[in-house]
Amino acid sequence: MDRLNGKRTLITGGTSGIGLETARQFLAEGARVAVTGSSAEGLERARAELGRDVLVLRADAGDVVAQTQLAKQVGDAFGGLDAVFINAGVAEFRPLAQWDEAAFERSFATNLKGPFFLLQALLPLLANPSSVVLNTSINAHLGAPNSSVYAASKAGLISLARTLSGELISRGIRVNAVSPGPISTPLYGKLGLPVEDQRKMAAAILGKVPAGRFGEPIEIAKAVVFLASDESAFTVGSELIIDGGMRTL
Repeated sequence: MDRLNGKRTLITGGTSGIGLETARQFLAEGARVAVTGSSAEGLERARAELGRDVLVLRADAGDVVAQTQLAKQVGDAFGGLDAVFINAGVAEFRPLAQWDEAAFERSFATNLKGPFFLLQALLPLLANPSSVVLNTSINAHLGAPNSSVYAASKAGLISLARTLSGELISRGIRVNAVSPGPISTPLYGKLGLPVEDQRKMAAAILGKVPAGRFGEPIEIAKAVVFLASDESAFTVGSELIIDGGMRTL
């Protein structure tokens, strides 16, 4: 259990769901870990669960200035980084007619603009070799109703995994993506839907998963461990789809 032994790592959105489970797995593999979150309650829970050796930082994933500040905090604490998991994001689903500019900007700022400028700010800290993993979504490949903005923002991240790989591999920085299908996380409870509507939505999604169940956060976290580790040294610009067969079966 030492695949990340001594590696300095950052996980954005690391206080719940996939990010929190990835932090647990990174720690179990011997990494030094920093996580970010946006809510005071989530940050406190993460501190209590992950322990005092984990750097827990408050950061707004969609604020460009905050990305520079985050990079400075991590640099001051760790001196550099060997692996980054860009996981923080927002999922908002609406019919086309119900989108306004403010909501559109909020989704793209959190899911695409913020990650782009965070990676820019982290460039001086990224070691040679190092690994960047972007958390995208199977929605980028599906024509799911009401997912237009969310899917487009995640498709942008998949594109970044390819283009930044071509740009950064000469510096020893690998960029890859994971694209989860439906995962059992608090995400669905954050959509603002009544409980009964949440159940109906979950049932509708489940009917499209050939594996017959939602995935678990640990199933994504284990994949991120692989991509962050030296075991994946020849994996560059790739997208690992973990969706229970939604896209292909």
